[in-house]
Amino acid sequence: MISMAILFLIMTVGMPSMQAMLIRTQVTSQINELSAAIRYARHAAINDQTTAILCPTSNFSSCSADWDDPKMVFPDYDGNGTRGNDEDILAGAGNILENFNLTGPNGTISFQSNGSVASPATLLLCHQDNAAEYARALTISLQGRVKLSEDSDDNGVHEDNSGTALSCTS
Repeated sequence: MISMAILFLIMTVGMPSMQAMLIRTQVTSQINELSAAIRYARHAAINDQTTAILCPTSNFSSCSADWDDPKMVFPDYDGNGTRGNDEDILAGAGNILENFNLTGPNGTISFQSNGSVASPATLLLCHQDNAAEYARALTISLQGRVKLSEDSDDNGVHEDNSGTALSCTS
């Protein structure tokens, strides 16, 4: 009976922290995969001296508006903003996990041959419970550089580039 009570106590105290650790690990994994795809797109644009596009896709032929879909990187040789038959997929990132939501720009992220983008973009990853402590953002500057949000004031919530706490609620 005493052993059962101790086991119950350990599980009651330990399970929430294990769940939080699992969520943080999933957030880190997804952000790293997305960051790698963004950095690859910029590198491909510079290396090939062409425009490279990163966008979500549901069919790997055309871009979609749902950032929870898989992402693809392709060179835009003809400059039309869409993937043609002669424009191979260079890299990608998988679906966002079921318990998460990724929001981003309404269109594609297009890297120019010098690595810059037409407009800065922010991709915000949130857990389904909308807890700010799990929110992470990737910001792409005009120069095409990627920056991960950070918790600069050590309160457990990441902030964007302007110092505003990330929020997953509308």
